[in-house]
Order: sequence, then structure tokens, then C-alpha cells
Amino acid sequence: MIYGDRWPQLLSVLSVGREVQVARWNRFLGELPGGQGAVGLHQVKPLLPDCYEFVKSSEVPRSESGLLGYYVMDPASVVAARALGVQAGDRVLDLCAAPGGKSLILAEAIAEKGELIANEPSVPRKERLKKVIQQYVPRDIRDRIWVTGYDGARWASQQKASFDKILVDAPCSGERYLLENPKELKEWSISRSKQLAHRQYALVAGAILALKSGGRLVYSTCSISPLENDGVIEKVMKKKGDLVRLVAAANFETSAMDSIEATKFGSAIFPDRSGWGPIYFSVLEKI
Repeated sequence: MIYGDRWPQLLSVLSVGREVQVARWNRFLGELPGGQGAVGLHQVKPLLPDCYEFVKSSEVPRSESGLLGYYVMDPASVVAARALGVQAGDRVLDLCAAPGGKSLILAEAIAEKGELIANEPSVPRKERLKKVIQQYVPRDIRDRIWVTGYDGARWASQQKASFDKILVDAPCSGERYLLENPKELKEWSISRSKQLAHRQYALVAGAILALKSGGRLVYSTCSISPLENDGVIEKVMKKKGDLVRLVAAANFETSAMDSIEATKFGSAIFPDRSGWGPIYFSVLEKI
């Protein structure tokens, strides 16, 4: 068994169906008005900047321009998105962008100089992504955000050396979702995970071609499957190791390091130990 003695506890936590979520404050609105208590938010621990305990009964505040005050998401997803290290002025690609929480983090980071391509091939998910960006991002910033619907692997492979930073938050098994949906769980098989891993590798391989020299790529999933996590990056390093190098986890999000587990080719945040996730991510840099 992959997780050995750890598996019963990990399965139990995943089966509960209640992931930890935080209210991540919208940085486009500046400081939290009136202090965090004014909107019923309290800083999470371990500290994550702009992330607060989420209470479902809390009303989401709006700015005078109508932008929503915070976005609810898994804190582990915040860590994965920030691992990309986006800077003001970067040209950024979010290759599998829906539902949009990570895209918002990237949009905030490019500030008033960069550009963001948020790509989502699924039409319904793409429409949801558009709505999220409209609800949270000021119009002048939205003018430098493009929502597209391309086949990620094929399109990225044609964008030679076009982006400073690329996030590949790939479609995956999503075991927490599977355990909440008996029909989906019944249809799952190891061959399905292998097929996903093949698709995930294609997305990363295409993204590497689209990345500029010295640029950074983050590959992430919400899966606990080694096939879809380290297995994908191991294949990348075997086939594309002359193009990219691994970046150590110690280089980012030090405030959440006690929640991050090192793997052979990346990092993982699993709910049986941290209460967050599951999230796997690996950071690559174009040579």
C-alpha cells in the first residue's frame, strides 16, 4: 500500500468531505477595512498573508465599485499559486485556470504592469472563470487579462518562449471529490489515473516550450496519486531534464513550511497532517 500505516487516517480525513477553507482577502481592495474583526475574519495559523478563517455565515463585503472582498479557497491552493513567484510586469499563463482562485492570486501579483492569460478549455468552467475575474478584479487590470479556451497542451507548445511564469494546475483524480461522489468513485480505476498522468505530462511538456529562459513553472494537482504527482515530474525530468531544473521548496512561502511535506520531485500538503489540501506541487525553472 502506497501510504502504509498512514493510509487509514488519510482516508478517514478525505472521506469526511469537509476541507479546511480560508477567506483570502482581495488585495485589489487594499487593507482590510476596519480591521479583520469588522468582517468577522480572523488570521489563520500558521500565518498565510491575507488569509483568514472562513465562517459560512459571514457576508462577503463589497467595495464601492462592487468588487467582492474575499475569495474562499483551500489554503494549500494559496501556497501552490504563490510558489510561482509572480512579479510585477511578468507575462503569466494559467494553463488550466478554472474555477479561478489561483488566477486571482496571479492577477494581484502582476500589479499594473504585467499580463495574464487564463486558459480553460471547458466552456462551462470558462464562463465561471470569467465571472470570478469580473467579480474580483478592477477594470483597468482586467484589460490585461485574457480568458481563453484552448486545448492546453497543444496551444502551449506553439507559444515558444512567450511567458515568464506558468501555472499548470492540471485536471486530476481529485480523491476527495471521488469519495464524496459514489458514482464517480465506482467508475474510477488505476487506468484512469494513468490516462490522467499522460495528459498531465503533455500539459507540462507544452508549458515548458512556452516558458522563457529563466522562467518558472509550477505543476500542481489536488490528487494523492503518486502517478499523477511525482510520477509526472519524474517523467518530465527524464525526458526534458536538459531544459528544466527543480526548485527547492525552501525558496517560497516560508510561513507555511510546517505544513509542507517534501517528496522526491516536489512538495505535498495533505489533510491528515496539516488539515489543508490535498495539494501536490512541483516547481521547475527553465534552463
